Amino acid sequence: MSQSLTERYDDRIAGVLSCYDRIVITGTLPGVCYADGMTRYLHAMGIRIFDYPQFAMRLRDRVRDRAASVAADAGVTIEHIAKSHIRKEEVVARVLARRGDHPGLVHILSAVKSLAITTP
Repeated sequence: MSQSLTERYDDRIAGVLSCYDRIVITGTLPGVCYADGMTRYLHAMGIRIFDYPQFAMRLRDRVRDRAASVAADAGVTIEHIAKSHIRKEEVVARVLARRGDHPGLVHILSAVKSLAITTP
């Protein structure tokens, strides 16, 4: 991917700030954000539902490797947050207090969200 984020989505961007404090990108993939939709997608791609962990593992590894590369280039560490009560904003505030408030990548957090499954 050689295009910047602003170049790639230029037709959807109304304006650009000259300095980002942080960027949070959210979204939904309507076709696969529910069990039947994901099952249909996997079936269309020729992936058995039981092979999903292997399918997802390749993407997970690519994301992890890229994050490690970006961290190494910027001289920052990747910190895994394993407990839900830890506020990520406080972790970043501590890093900023140590490194100073200058431009650049501050910190990379790794966290696993747990799912709560309830039945009626």
